[in-house]
Amino acid sequence: MLMYPKIDPVALQLGPFAIHWYGLTYLAAFALFYWLGTRRLRHPPFAAITGPGAWTRKDVEDMLFLGVMGVVIGGRLGYCLFYKPAYYASHPLEIFYVWQGGMSFHGGLLGVIGSQVWFARSRGKPFWQVMDFAAPCVPPGLAAGRVGNFINGELWGRFSDPSLPWGMVFPQSGSMLPRHPSQVYQFLLEGLLLFVVLWLYARKPHKQAQVAAMFLIGYGILRFVAEFFREPDSYLGLLALNMSMGQWLCVPMVLAGIGLWLGAGKRAVV
Repeated sequence: MLMYPKIDPVALQLGPFAIHWYGLTYLAAFALFYWLGTRRLRHPPFAAITGPGAWTRKDVEDMLFLGVMGVVIGGRLGYCLFYKPAYYASHPLEIFYVWQGGMSFHGGLLGVIGSQVWFARSRGKPFWQVMDFAAPCVPPGLAAGRVGNFINGELWGRFSDPSLPWGMVFPQSGSMLPRHPSQVYQFLLEGLLLFVVLWLYARKPHKQAQVAAMFLIGYGILRFVAEFFREPDSYLGLLALNMSMGQWLCVPMVLAGIGLWLGAGKRAVV
């Protein structure tokens, strides 16, 4: 088994100001989205669109700006609502204490969807075209976030078989027994694997909204699987059917993706 390496969460200290690795992973996520977005401009059907509806680098920049706002606001509110509603109902001002940590992917997803509704309407673009454009660019950012989780030594996995070669001891968990490095699992599944699948799928002819649908289905399934190896939040534990909160939040996500993919069959191939 392996021992979790002690990694200083502060990447650079400049007097009273500290630059944390976790913050840098967020910057990396946004940079990766922008770089991949500029590549998407060359792909069909976006490269073929001309006139007022044409896609430009400015569109990618505006999508990113609004998306960042959606991630931060939605992620924080989602965490407060999904994971600790009673606590934040009695401590409402602490909702704004983002430096204390606490972000939810599913809340961030809802925030991003809301921000892209605004973007689509302001640009006069079909909403599902916007979501199809963005979907393949998201997973590398999720992978960057899991790197940040690992550096912080948080969101560790459940206990593993002592014979598992990559089982890792996280002393900060309060136990010296080996655990699954679930941050690495999520990096590989929700980050790299989902990116490869979506990037290749998006290059093939498909109906509008089906790339976005594949993101919902793919992330939901992969996150659901990864949650079997991730330690449930101590203040929640396992819920009904021995499923974690993360798994329960993935169920409507997958169902929505399936419904969207099937409904997209009525649209034209792009």
